Amino acid sequence: GPIADDPPPLALEEIADGLESPINITGTPDGWLLVNEQGGRVVALDPNSGSTSVVLDIADRVLAQGEQGLMGLALHPGWPEDARAYVHYSSRDGDGDTVLSEFRVTDQPFPPPLDPTTERVLLTVDQPYANHNGGQLAFGPDGFLYMGLGDGGSAGDPHDNGQNPDTLLGKILRIDIDAGDGAYGIPGDNPFVDGGGVPEAFLIGLRNPWRFSFDRATRLLWIADVGQNAAEEIDRIDPVADVGANLGWDVMEASQCFQTTDCSTDGLILPITEYGRDQGCSVTGGYVYRGDAIGQLRGWYLFSDYCTGTLFGIPSDADGLIGPRVL
Repeated sequence: GPIADDPPPLALEEIADGLESPINITGTPDGWLLVNEQGGRVVALDPNSGSTSVVLDIADRVLAQGEQGLMGLALHPGWPEDARAYVHYSSRDGDGDTVLSEFRVTDQPFPPPLDPTTERVLLTVDQPYANHNGGQLAFGPDGFLYMGLGDGGSAGDPHDNGQNPDTLLGKILRIDIDAGDGAYGIPGDNPFVDGGGVPEAFLIGLRNPWRFSFDRATRLLWIADVGQNAAEEIDRIDPVADVGANLGWDVMEASQCFQTTDCSTDGLILPITEYGRDQGCSVTGGYVYRGDAIGQLRGWYLFSDYCTGTLFGIPSDADGLIGPRVL
């Protein structure tokens, strides 16, 4: 149905406490919430009772400080029959380098503990600085694993990684974890599969896409990319039509020229919404609401800001750049 112009007033309700630096939530098909703690634990949470259970503890492998830590978790699309999970973390041994690993469940009580001894490292990425590690992992409607990597850090993308197709940094990657002779395969329609860039890259021109999600109704990809000094942005991507799209960093910061007063936006995808430092300092991407409990909210994309905690929303069918609504 049509998306309401005005979402209803929302109130926050606490469902659990006692978590340490929770920074990511992944739902299971049977209703558990798996919460990443930055320090290296995954805690299963029953949203109805608030009860919790630690299902993975790899704090001994995770460097957790600043923007580093256990950043992302995604369950295999075949879960729980295919009981594999994928995590994105900053390596303690690797001095903060990014690691993408697979863990498996080896027995079946619930919530199922992921066995820390089953770790299979799929990818490691050298990180030149401690910030802008990206962090998100999500399986797309195509069954491939998407991974967000920031531009490598510091400020102003000093290595020009965002616009360089030959590095994994400043990209959203797309890989096939069920194919390939090595750790993973490359989807045949990835933009650089035949050369011209790293084959894992799916989108380029990102600064720090630490949270993104797929709309389960439209299958569009919603990316929150953290800004530099001026603007936070949300990008809406069609993963079929926009393969290889350039989201602009560091030519652009959101819809504004970054390095010069005059820049070309030719071939760039510009944000669907953005906000300035008057409303926050670091966007945290959310989800398009497709639930039944709040009918008037259906079809709204909800997101927040790390510094202010403000809850924002925009209608997901917005046409062109619109300002965010404070909910």
